[in-house]
Amino acid sequence: MNEKALSRPPSGGAPEAAAARRLFGTDGVRGVANVYPMTAEMALQLGRALAYLVRSGPHRHRIVIGKDTRLSGYLLEQAIASGICSMGVDVMLCGPLPTPGIAFITESMRADAGVVISASHNPYQDNGIKFFSRDGYKLPDEMELRIERLVLGTPGDGNGSDDFHALRPTANRIGKAKRIDDAGGRYIVFLKSLFPRELTLDGLTVVVDCGHGAAYKVAPAVFEELGAKVVRLGVKPDGKNINDACGAVHPEAMAKAVEKHGAQLGIALDGDADRVIVSDEHGHIVDGDAIMAIVGRDMVRARTLAKKTVVATVMSNVGLERSLREVGGRVVRTAVGDRYVVEEMRRSGYNFGGEQSGHLLFLDHVTTGDGVCAALNLLAVMLREQRPVSELARCFEPVPQVQLNVPVREKRPLEQLPEVQKAVAAVEKALAGDGRVLVRYSGTENKARVLVEGPDAKVIAAHAEGIAGALRRALA
Repeated sequence: MNEKALSRPPSGGAPEAAAARRLFGTDGVRGVANVYPMTAEMALQLGRALAYLVRSGPHRHRIVIGKDTRLSGYLLEQAIASGICSMGVDVMLCGPLPTPGIAFITESMRADAGVVISASHNPYQDNGIKFFSRDGYKLPDEMELRIERLVLGTPGDGNGSDDFHALRPTANRIGKAKRIDDAGGRYIVFLKSLFPRELTLDGLTVVVDCGHGAAYKVAPAVFEELGAKVVRLGVKPDGKNINDACGAVHPEAMAKAVEKHGAQLGIALDGDADRVIVSDEHGHIVDGDAIMAIVGRDMVRARTLAKKTVVATVMSNVGLERSLREVGGRVVRTAVGDRYVVEEMRRSGYNFGGEQSGHLLFLDHVTTGDGVCAALNLLAVMLREQRPVSELARCFEPVPQVQLNVPVREKRPLEQLPEVQKAVAAVEKALAGDGRVLVRYSGTENKARVLVEGPDAKVIAAHAEGIAGALRRALA
């Protein structure tokens, strides 16, 4: 297995522009709701900063706000809407809607920006705020850094915050808020339009686990309206049960339901429905790498995969590269985070990519990860090939890979942890070029992540635990 693809990647974290940020991680601002920085006061200031930066031109400015089903969503929604209105910008409230749905509404309604209030796969106690530009793409690192400087700065600090702090529209220049009652319906129609008109889901049974999250209404409706019999799971949110033993984070219940109901496919979405994990007809879990292999190979054969290239992160299994190589395709890798996958796709002209975790990006149709869009693409391959997912997935043979998460108090630079560096070097020497090691910090949680890949599952598990132990001693 002495392949260049298995060598340790030169970078496994966020680019330098992201490293300088204090509030934003790889997917917006995130933390425990009502604890700094995820407070109402911070949400108000983030809303003010976003509104300040999008104010340009004579038109009446508008920003879309959507959320998932967390209890704290009410708190943060009202605060950020107040901040936006205080800057003379109008607000359009969508209520619970998947992250890709907010991106779609922002672009289709020609709003100046979009806001998603969600902590994605995190437990309900957490929440987050992320922003989209008017074209439906996530704000680049540089724009997030500008927002940080406005929010954290003070008048006279040289960061250009004087006007920001002084701007206080009055009278009829204050923004107003209104609710978009048909936002979900608009998004459902859009998703259905992505499915090939010559195909139908008639006769198929599909299990859809929405994780009691943002897609609890729209996702089942899409598959039902395309003809499938839908077994609904995770569609009764109560503000506290999002991602709780369900959805993409815990797909076991979905897989069992597939076996129980004799379904042809199981679909598990996370809290904001921008990622998906599926199950084949036997209840076996199929992750993002396998889906990328199936769909990527299909796109190569159909000559619709731009430059015959799939964009993945350093976390993706080398089995993905091998699978695509068999049909003349290849993989380009990025830092971890779907935002960096999108940036590479846009920069280099690629149209399909994603993450092992189930963020799948079809830039010919959507601007961010979309779990329902990904599932529809997989179903289209099933129907065209007339083969079940279990057979399609045989094209992907993963190399043994172990991933461990280590809770940490602080995220000190890894190069400043000699014991960790020594443990990593020892594992790399033991693998002797026949595997790879990746150690990085999570961009959304206080955790260090360890990945070890190699030919022997038991050996790499021991290697991974050795590195994790060094991290615990240094940072736990």
